[in-house]
Amino acid sequence: MNVSYQWLKEYLDLTDITPEELADKMSRTGIEVEDVAIPETGLKKIVVGYTAEVVDHPDSDHLHVCQVDIGEAELSQIVCGAPNIAAGQKVIVALPGSRITGNVKIKKGKMRGQVSNGMICSLEELGYSEKVVPKQYAEGIYVLPAEAVPGESVFPYLAMDDAILELSITPNRADALSMHGVAHEVGAIYNQKPYFKTYHLTEAADEKVEDYIKVAVENNLDTPSYTIRVIKNVKVEESPLWLQTKLMNAGIRPLNNVVDITNYILLEYGQPLHAFDYDRLHSKEILVRRAEKGEVLTTLDGKERNLSVENIVITNGEKPVALAGVMGGMDSEIQEDTINVALEAALFDPIAIRKTAKEFNLRSESSSRYEKGINHAAITTAGDHAAALITELAGGTVVSGRAVESTLEVKDALVSITLEKLNRSLGTEITTEEVMAIFDRLGFKVTETNGLFEVAVPPRRWDISIEADLVEEVARIYGYDHLPATLPVSEAIPGGLNDKQRLVRHTRHYLEGAGLSQAISYVLTTSEKAQQFMMRKSDMTRVEWPMSEDHSTLRMNLVSGLLDNTSYNSARKNTNVALYEIGHVFYKEGDRVLPVEEDHLAGVLTGSLVNDNWQGKAAKVNFFDMKGILEGLFATYGLTDPVSFVAASDHEGMHPGRTATIYLGEEEIGFAGQIHPLRAKAYELKETYAFELNLQAIADAAKHPTIYAGIPKYPGMTRDVALLVDETVTNQELTELILEKGGKFLTNVRLFDIYQGDNIETGKKSLAYTLSYLNPIDTLVEEEVTKAFEKVIKALIETYQAVVR
Repeated sequence: MNVSYQWLKEYLDLTDITPEELADKMSRTGIEVEDVAIPETGLKKIVVGYTAEVVDHPDSDHLHVCQVDIGEAELSQIVCGAPNIAAGQKVIVALPGSRITGNVKIKKGKMRGQVSNGMICSLEELGYSEKVVPKQYAEGIYVLPAEAVPGESVFPYLAMDDAILELSITPNRADALSMHGVAHEVGAIYNQKPYFKTYHLTEAADEKVEDYIKVAVENNLDTPSYTIRVIKNVKVEESPLWLQTKLMNAGIRPLNNVVDITNYILLEYGQPLHAFDYDRLHSKEILVRRAEKGEVLTTLDGKERNLSVENIVITNGEKPVALAGVMGGMDSEIQEDTINVALEAALFDPIAIRKTAKEFNLRSESSSRYEKGINHAAITTAGDHAAALITELAGGTVVSGRAVESTLEVKDALVSITLEKLNRSLGTEITTEEVMAIFDRLGFKVTETNGLFEVAVPPRRWDISIEADLVEEVARIYGYDHLPATLPVSEAIPGGLNDKQRLVRHTRHYLEGAGLSQAISYVLTTSEKAQQFMMRKSDMTRVEWPMSEDHSTLRMNLVSGLLDNTSYNSARKNTNVALYEIGHVFYKEGDRVLPVEEDHLAGVLTGSLVNDNWQGKAAKVNFFDMKGILEGLFATYGLTDPVSFVAASDHEGMHPGRTATIYLGEEEIGFAGQIHPLRAKAYELKETYAFELNLQAIADAAKHPTIYAGIPKYPGMTRDVALLVDETVTNQELTELILEKGGKFLTNVRLFDIYQGDNIETGKKSLAYTLSYLNPIDTLVEEEVTKAFEKVIKALIETYQAVVR
């Protein structure tokens, strides 16, 4: 909400209060002021000019040579290319040496041989946004009113010397989305009663509104109040400058006097209004209802909207003519030839308005106010004030009476609170007199009996309904700076980590020590990515009203988010990426309303884990690098059940020949492997490896107790063996058999070589292992190790037909 300081001064005495002081005070009282801007800042030497003579440039088909009165003894020649330049206009002139928007300096020069002493400006060249420039001046220069005096600074005429306060309005303070609401707020801060000018509405007693229009509402919950007035014989034309500048400074484009008045009232009262061309309604009936399936409406922005039953529409009894509370229809808009106006002031269901605005991506000044709430007591007043302004600025006659359909009951809200509750909540010792004075400053009627305050809250503050709201109001006006600062008193309880927290912390330390960096991804993603790399089947959990489709669905995997992060790094020439993430995934189970959250651990590796050095070029990461990291991590967990990697070809998005399913005992807890090349290409990645684990299952699994032991006193022994086996036999199978048959002194089995090629028959492979033996309480005897080793060799030959090389 942009608030004009000069406009605010029409309601309050701000003589000794600067805009900056006001902004600071408002921010410290509950409504944040993000910025204070004065539009003329950075501009200079820009004055009013009068085009005494305009002729075509002799050497151009679009330029004009203008003789301009700038308040000096002689006329100044300026070359201008605006299509709407003409003699007898009051225009904006940037003199030689002036500065326009963008800190551009205007110099005296020549344009195709003609001297140009400055520049005739459009509003955009003074810093106005294109979207607020009046429609008739969108393609050319702006024409000032006849009373502008040549040679005077243009800034006061355009209210560019005003200070604009940009308010950041929270949803609970929608009363501040109007000048009256802000005036009440500032009045409470400075202990002033705002003054609002009265208006005089004259009605034609000989004509009744019943003869022109009647109103019907299908559902009073959708439309608690609907009012229409009829104004006859208006003249649609450009608005006066004071009205245009107020709208432009608030960020609204002026269109014509009738439409501008409705927007002016919206800013002043916070009450949205809509003006229909009465004759283009082609009906004497207004019916407010839900749209029917298949109905179509072309809105004022020229777009055709396919309506749904979620939309409240204004109809002429048969077809829709406006989207209620959002935007009017093109067929009934105010145009230059409009003579009779039907002026709507209404209250609509905020939820329905919100849904309609979201459905069509059509947020407007009206819809935002209906969504957040409006002052019920101002609906009729705002409509009457607008009708009075239309007769003042556009002529015409207001037909007697209003066409009304309303079930709205407007009354003060009664809220009670005790002095003891106020002081206990705020930690203060405020007196009864101080509290009464604060409520009076807020404009609330109040009575006090034995410390109990009965407060009558007017409808303009519909956000106040419980005693906690009154506590906040007293604190704001009393001053947050004046509240005593106290520290909470509580017993000191020693902190500690539970088993799961220790596991997560240990996992982080281990993976970071292995060269991976932690990443944090959004839990909301696209529907497509949410279903990638899933470890089990589940329906999606979608957000009902997502901010965007990119963040519409709760994730069911971590890998897709890490691939996004890896792709981001790779696109910026960081090709060596190793990331991990610990976070929640969300599964739907049965008829549960809320999804089940499950802790997962995932990682992604691409490029190299080490840098090139003098010893050689760094090798690219492969499956076994990742598998080694995971095996080391599992070893540190001390799991009682064995962890195994089983080749798998059915994991979605993974390479069918380079992927393994990970089991903890008989339970599947994750997968690891290469991202399928086509999926990697979709993420614009080269060869990339990933894993994802159910960390919750690991945390719940049984684990060996941690036992500390001294360094062995006795030496160990090793035996190496190379085995020729079928290529279908896996390292996992051989290792498990060796550990099973190796005896009590076998402590470790390590694969140190794999070979296929020359001198190895087709379909076979050679695997070489080192077996480590250790007796912690005595020196090993050669015969014991040899006997145990021979037992292993025998088992390998019998089970896998292994040939010892």
